Amino acid sequence: MKMSNRTTVTEFLLLGFSDVWELQILHFVVFLMIYVAGLIGNLLIITVIVLDHNLHTPMYFFLMNLSILDLSSISVTIPKSMANSLMNTRVISYPGCVAQLFLFFLFTATDLVLLTIMAYDRHVAICQPLHYERVMNRRACVQMAASAWITGIVYSALHTGNTFRLPFCHSNVINQFFCEIPQLLKLACSDSYLSEVRLLAFSAFLSLNCFVFIIVSYVLIFKAVLRIPSEQGRCKAFSTCLPHLTVVSLLVGTSFFAYLKPTSSSATILDLMMGVFYALVPPVMNPIIYSMRNKETKAALKKLIVSRLFPKN
Repeated sequence: MKMSNRTTVTEFLLLGFSDVWELQILHFVVFLMIYVAGLIGNLLIITVIVLDHNLHTPMYFFLMNLSILDLSSISVTIPKSMANSLMNTRVISYPGCVAQLFLFFLFTATDLVLLTIMAYDRHVAICQPLHYERVMNRRACVQMAASAWITGIVYSALHTGNTFRLPFCHSNVINQFFCEIPQLLKLACSDSYLSEVRLLAFSAFLSLNCFVFIIVSYVLIFKAVLRIPSEQGRCKAFSTCLPHLTVVSLLVGTSFFAYLKPTSSSATILDLMMGVFYALVPPVMNPIIYSMRNKETKAALKKLIVSRLFPKN
């Protein structure tokens, strides 16, 4: 759908998975299963951490925030896509697209900052255990979590405002199942999008710095762990670090590939699959990774399930 120069856009058309009704229903069912899995997994993590006093520690406080972010992230993208499939439409309003982009960027950016803070938490816990309670006290943890959320809000507002101040004149068709910046920039007139491209490049640089900080933290952590004399102590230290490192790799790897790969002028299956992968897989997989790889989380989940299924009289 081509548009004349400087035409006011009132709505966008998202990329549909298929024009065949049966496949649209299949898409609805698959996304519903993914959404329910993400919903249950993250709610379980939040519930376990709130109810189990043994998990009232800085690491699990940050993990609870991470689950809230993941729960919010999939709630921004999946329901709209499901509703469009069910109603056989591709339309998202201009304000709806603005809100979706702002919220998705907010939760993703806060996610990365929080994962960086969690790496610092693990570094202090393992490399400076005698100072841990003093450094990672309740007030410091709340301030760090609040700073992550505030950073995400400012970062998202900056990108959203800079993107939607651009005039859209090439089309109103977004080649993705949700509103994202690379696809919106392809709709911008002439070279007016270059300022946002520069801002994205700067953001990628900052994200890379976060990733480097996490990697350096883990190099120091692994050096400290290898110096622990007991095998049981090493295993316990690794069990708290490996889930976090896996989650970081999943988020950063998919996001960097999705945003730094060359964009095509038309819709491709690779664009769609990468959108699904980086927008949906990390939020759904994070609770699975943490519950499967962390003994304390597994024990708390088992305790919660048993207490609910077989309550004591």
